[in-house]
Amino acid sequence: MAIKKFKPTTSTRRKTSLIDRSELQKDGGPRNLTVHKKKNSGRNNQGKVTVRHRGGGFKRRLRIVDFKRDKYDIPAKVTGLYYDPNRTAFLALLLYADGERRYIVAPRGLKVGDTVVSGEKTDVLPGNAMQIKNIPSGTSVYCVENMPGRGAKYGRSAGQVIIVQGIDPTGKFVQVKMPSGEIRLIFANCMATIGQVSNEDNLNVKLGKAGRKRNLGWRPEVRGMVMHPAEHPHGGGEGKGQTGGKAKDVWGHRIGTRTRKNKRTDVFIIRRRRTKTRQFAKK
Repeated sequence: MAIKKFKPTTSTRRKTSLIDRSELQKDGGPRNLTVHKKKNSGRNNQGKVTVRHRGGGFKRRLRIVDFKRDKYDIPAKVTGLYYDPNRTAFLALLLYADGERRYIVAPRGLKVGDTVVSGEKTDVLPGNAMQIKNIPSGTSVYCVENMPGRGAKYGRSAGQVIIVQGIDPTGKFVQVKMPSGEIRLIFANCMATIGQVSNEDNLNVKLGKAGRKRNLGWRPEVRGMVMHPAEHPHGGGEGKGQTGGKAKDVWGHRIGTRTRKNKRTDVFIIRRRRTKTRQFAKK
């Protein structure tokens, strides 16, 4: 998909660039493959805000997406490409030979009328899914499982691609390079889909106005410098003050502080996405 720009009739339209969705279907897709989505405005089951600046926005329905690709060796024909308001990637509607219809995350270059298939080992074509141990080294994949049978967890947003680097000497794992540059181990029996996630131009989108951001369910953010000191570490002071040291978030953590605490999966990481910087003492 290409980027759509507008005539600069207003300052807003001059700065706006959106995705051209003219090639997508306009019928909204089958209703039985969607479920009601309840809004929680960033609150948990206790009613406490766990994600700030959320609320409002258009009503949405959740699309039931097949992340497991567990219909083995049954060819499916692509009957349409659809927009999904809940994700940045586009969806492809598959019609299987037995009559069942399912959504999958569409790869780049997939067209209406193409045929895809999933299985333990299939052809290396965009949209086909197979166990990652049977995918050749250097192949681009997406929608990769982290545990066999649990569904895709990695490489699901627009334009993302994961590179298969080869099977581990033990035969139990496969090395992959993540979009962040991290190299990690994936179980050899995990499913992965060939190709790159569609809508790779999503990073070039400029909403152009605050109202379009509100329609997506985001409420305004307030700078910490204009808050009271009890509300934010940057707040307070006479006149237009300064942060007074390193920038911090609303909880007092320095911006850039690593918060990863999932030590259970550290064993699967071969190379982290960021290298540790050495601290040299001043002489």
